[in-house]
Order: sequence, then C-alpha cells, then structure tokens
Amino acid sequence: MFNVPAEFYDRFVGRYSASLGDELIAFAGLERGMRVLDVGCGPGGLTRRLVDFGCKVTACDPSETFAAAAAKRVREAEVVGASAENLPFEDASFDAVLAQLVVNFLADPETGAREMARVTCPGGTVAACVWDYGGEMTLLRCFWEAAQEVEPVRGAAANEAVTMRFARDDDDLRALWISAGLEDVRTTGLLSRASYTGFEDLWAPLPAGTGPGGAFTVSLDAAKQQELHDAFRRRLGVGDEPFELTARAWAVAGVAP
Repeated sequence: MFNVPAEFYDRFVGRYSASLGDELIAFAGLERGMRVLDVGCGPGGLTRRLVDFGCKVTACDPSETFAAAAAKRVREAEVVGASAENLPFEDASFDAVLAQLVVNFLADPETGAREMARVTCPGGTVAACVWDYGGEMTLLRCFWEAAQEVEPVRGAAANEAVTMRFARDDDDLRALWISAGLEDVRTTGLLSRASYTGFEDLWAPLPAGTGPGGAFTVSLDAAKQQELHDAFRRRLGVGDEPFELTARAWAVAGVAP
C-alpha cells in the first residue's frame, strides 16, 4: 500500500498533510527550538511543517521509499528508516513526539505508543491523530460507500471505518495513551482540507494501489474499477471543475512522566 512513489501519496491523503500538520502542531503545544521526532513521517508532509515552524526535527518511517523522499524534500531534518515499535533512539531524546495518521498502521500500537513515550523527555508531549474514517473524512467515507455499492461483501469487509481499530471516536486513542503511561491525556477533533482540479485528479492515485483504498481498487477488474470510479464520483457529487474537501481527524496528546 505504501511502496508506491511518494507523488501518489501526495495526490491521495498527502494533500491534507500541511493543514492537518499545522492543526496537530498547535494541539500539541509545540514551541520553536524544540527537538521533535516525527514518527511514520511518510514522504515528509508533517516533517516539512515542523521544520518551517522552527523545530529541530528527526523523522522516521519503515518505508524505504517514503523515508528517502522525506530526506530529499526536507534536508534540514535527520531522516532514518525505522518503525514506531522499534525506535533507534535513547530514552528522553526529544521534547515532543508526533505521529500523524500512523497509529492505525502499526503492527503493535501498544508497543509503538510505549516507544514514543520512552524517547520523550519527562514533561514532554506525545501527540498523534487518525482519520475519522466513517464520519467526517469525506474522501475515505465516500470511497468506501462506493466500494460497498460495487462489491457489497468485499467492500464492507475492507471498509477502513471497520478494519481500523482507531476509527470511530477518540475513546480508544485516549485508552492507548493512558496504557502507555502518558499523563494528562486529552483529545480533540482536527479539521483539514484539500483542493482538487477535478475528479480525475482525486481518482488518479487509486489505480496505482495507494493506501487501503488503492489496494481495493487494483483488486478489481477493469469493468469493476470503472463502476467504482463512477460510483465514487457520484457520491462525492463533483465533476471536472475544481473543488475542495474537508476531513476530520481524531487527535490525542499526553505528557511523558
């Protein structure tokens, strides 16, 4: 799903990275000059915003493709190949750790949350966000509604609102942060937005296999892909003219003891 050129991720959910990153930075209460770790940095969307904000940034991602793209795009940051569950840093190395749209893709979220807490200085902040898949993340909600229209059984089984553990509200995120030993845990909803030149601009990353939606798309034959294309466009209610979509993410932040 993520061993694709960074440009495809950029054209899919990567469009939301800048506005969502700014919201997450504000929610986490970061300050200029902080040492910050960006976990699961992808091609570097949040990494770029953190550097521009004035932080001293280290970033990591297990995808070699994405880590290389982040290192090329954000030369001011140190980028390493690593997963959240096995961070190659000493205890208390950072003033804050952020993970944008990462938690649902961890093989072991509990271990990942503990690792993020471990590398954070006492009193530092660990913050993350995930999409509101079945609610106000318009792009993904409408995609999976269209998928279920075209392939009712398979579409329902693959729907990220069902398959993602942290998808429906902020309660599970709060519990995860508390289980990692983080204190003063708080949650909120973050709103971001993305612009498109037309529906084909939005659709293009999906036949390339980008993300869970792309994996579902490429599993279909050509005729079914066309049905999905048309159903998705109809549910979004957009055409060839430029448009904008909004998306909500659930966010959590806690303080390292």
